Amino acid sequence: MRIRRISVGLVAVAALLSACGGGDGGAKSGEESGGRSATDAGIKDGGTLYVLTFQEGASTLDPQRVYTGAELGAWGSTFTRTLTSYKPVAGKDGTTLVPDMATDLGTASDDLKTWSFTLRDGITWEDGSEVTCADIAYGVSRTFAAEVTAGEGPMYAVSYLDIPDGDSDFGSAYPGPWLADADQQALFDKAVACDGKTITFTLKSPVADFNYTVGLLAFAPVPKAQDTADQYGLKPFSNGPFKIESYEEGKELVLVRNENWNKDSDPVREPHVDKIIWQFGLDEAVIDERMIADAGDDKNAIVYGGILPENLQTVFSDDSFKDRRTDGFDGFVSYTMFNVESVNCLEVRQAVWLALDREALRTAAGGPFTGEFAKSFVAPLLATDYAPAKLVDGLNEDGTPNVEAAKAKLEEAKTACPDVYAKATEDGLRFDHPDTATWQKNIAIWIESLGAAGIKIIDNPIEASKYYATINGDRGDLMRSGWAADWANASTVIPELFGEGGGFNYHNNEKDAAFPAFQEKVDQAKAETDRQKQADLWKELNQYVIDQVWSIPGSATKSQNLVGSNVRLGYQWLPFGWYNLGGIGLAS
Repeated sequence: MRIRRISVGLVAVAALLSACGGGDGGAKSGEESGGRSATDAGIKDGGTLYVLTFQEGASTLDPQRVYTGAELGAWGSTFTRTLTSYKPVAGKDGTTLVPDMATDLGTASDDLKTWSFTLRDGITWEDGSEVTCADIAYGVSRTFAAEVTAGEGPMYAVSYLDIPDGDSDFGSAYPGPWLADADQQALFDKAVACDGKTITFTLKSPVADFNYTVGLLAFAPVPKAQDTADQYGLKPFSNGPFKIESYEEGKELVLVRNENWNKDSDPVREPHVDKIIWQFGLDEAVIDERMIADAGDDKNAIVYGGILPENLQTVFSDDSFKDRRTDGFDGFVSYTMFNVESVNCLEVRQAVWLALDREALRTAAGGPFTGEFAKSFVAPLLATDYAPAKLVDGLNEDGTPNVEAAKAKLEEAKTACPDVYAKATEDGLRFDHPDTATWQKNIAIWIESLGAAGIKIIDNPIEASKYYATINGDRGDLMRSGWAADWANASTVIPELFGEGGGFNYHNNEKDAAFPAFQEKVDQAKAETDRQKQADLWKELNQYVIDQVWSIPGSATKSQNLVGSNVRLGYQWLPFGWYNLGGIGLAS
């Protein structure tokens, strides 16, 4: 979901402030929430909403593969429901967990290892058939199928459910519904059991906030009869207020109202428009030009992306845009991943960090608009689990490079790890990044600033919508990304980014000699039921990651966007860091 500054796809859900005691996080005033566009004043039912984006297509429409914040919210508010969701309102109240398909927020056993949810009556698929407990169980089972999910979605089901380890691609004894024999399927059916309308999940260890987990689309239902395996993402079956009429990558995605959606069964969604059309493959500069001009159908448009840095001053210095613009912290932390297997030298990793011109990157991204230099991989909005870490010695607080300190680390590396030193200074470190206009500028800064210290960067741009799928299989030495907590606990940050089996761990850090001690403490933190003790462990682990420089923290980020003048309820939905797509309406 990370918009242009970090580029696409970043991941997952923004910080849940209702539980962490932080501020509003990006909705600090009416203007920052979107001014008049964030209200329902003068709203009508009907019309077509347009979504403009530079991406060539959706990252995926398959619920078990979705792991970008904006798409989690977009698909979850339109055609894919879950057991729980979030209150569809602006500001901090929008981070409140509420029942969706379930009648309540679930019932947990005393040991927090068993959770049960009962489905509401009247939930139907787009063909009018009933959504059943078996549909939910089958959807969850798809998460285990590497041939379908490719490890792209959140892997909480694999790591949480009480299923033994095994030899599948995800380390589970259950290989998913297509490859499982009877005994393997029995393992899953024991961990995910149906009794009428009640579904029960049995977990390996206590999870106090599992009811947040089932709000991820990985836990969404899929009817077995409609499943087309790895092709399901081309046209998933809807149980929400919209259904997919057509999808053509590189051109458009068309969502239309689902006549068999039952409002009486849905306390979360309040659709207004009749149709939503995504327009793909647009030039980034052209998108901004169209949104600034605000003409024709663009009056009914929103952007999946954000405002280009060079246009921020125009939009935020002119009060004529006041009712259409948004600006605020989004709960994400940007970062640059090392492939620790190929850059297995701490001194080289430290040298890269010291040599990087972080201030130039921030300036290129829009200056103060981009956010603050991060001192943790946990966003400050997660106040319980956040503490600024001690960063690498010699790092300039103003973000400017410390070339001499970087060169000194390289001198150490020449002796400590000569092969990696040679790779960094002679062969070059391959930097994988999304191929966007913003990143064409960013990579030039990387090349120039690191080059001043004697470090060579090899530019490797990747088509934006295919970026994460690509690095999931073929990783360079450096990769760019960003993250927000899936809910208000660093259990959805540290283990996911750096732990064994983490759903978004691209670091290959399990090959590092420092990893076993780290993983042991991660397991301890995940099992800790005393919330303050757990928070202290997360802070310690964050410092551990920074000391090992498995990643370089970038910014606690902000986002800016612009909507058409007819858009209503165009507020930033904090749990997802983007608009409540299915709830937007148009002016009458």
